[in-house]
Amino acid sequence: MESQSATSYCLERVRRQDHARYLTTLFCNTEQRNLLAAVYAWNLEVAKTAETVSEATLGEIRLQWWSEGLSELWKGNTRAHPVLQALETGRENLKGVSQSFERILDARSFDLDPAPPANLGELEDYADATSAELLCIALAALGALPDEHERKVARHVGIAWALTGLIRAVPFHARQKRLYLPEDHMEVAGVERSDLFELRGSDQVSGVAMRLARRAEEHLSEARDLARSIKSHRRAPFLIAGLNDLHLKALERAAYDPFNPRLARLEGRGAWKVSWNAWRGRF
Repeated sequence: MESQSATSYCLERVRRQDHARYLTTLFCNTEQRNLLAAVYAWNLEVAKTAETVSEATLGEIRLQWWSEGLSELWKGNTRAHPVLQALETGRENLKGVSQSFERILDARSFDLDPAPPANLGELEDYADATSAELLCIALAALGALPDEHERKVARHVGIAWALTGLIRAVPFHARQKRLYLPEDHMEVAGVERSDLFELRGSDQVSGVAMRLARRAEEHLSEARDLARSIKSHRRAPFLIAGLNDLHLKALERAAYDPFNPRLARLEGRGAWKVSWNAWRGRF
């Protein structure tokens, strides 16, 4: 597949399946947008592993294939996959964050285990290793490796985005008999797993969701306290923070019930929120 076709594949894939991040790419130049789309399309490929395999061993094989594909890419050999071909255009920049790619792949092995995280710390480690590391890769795609300060902001924004997303994805994961709510929180609240797996909301589930949402708000607050020193041309990947605000407000309106059907949409406000924050030079 030619480079342009590979890029078009990634752009369309991200537009349809990760629209939030797609919106943030619209505030970059064409070259940056194309490479960010490749990065986010790669993330979609590895993030869907658990839902596309019938057993954990097959999932590990799939993740290993992507790990080997990246190793070959860094050496100048590109496998015949449109995502890897699209990543090739930014190989020199992305090679500097190769450890971030590998950390994401390692963390995705957790998705193959049906056991929930033991506690909030374990859940935040997972969020850091997936969502925050992806932000660091996105920053590298903009042309320079993230510095220590940018990594701190990425950690807070990434964890907040992941926590909020995992709350909203409770019904999706429950259908697959997978749980990401911290086990100790569920035990204290008296959450019945049968309720979750039968797609039934409860005050107990909502209570756990509320605590996670409040933690996401804390991370966003900390990110914004550090945000002033982020240069304007490096802010695009962080614009998801504004979308996170919308999701958190929707959760609050739904009394933190993950099974409320109104949570499935942002009611058309997402693009407006991203554009407004970008114009104001904030996230």
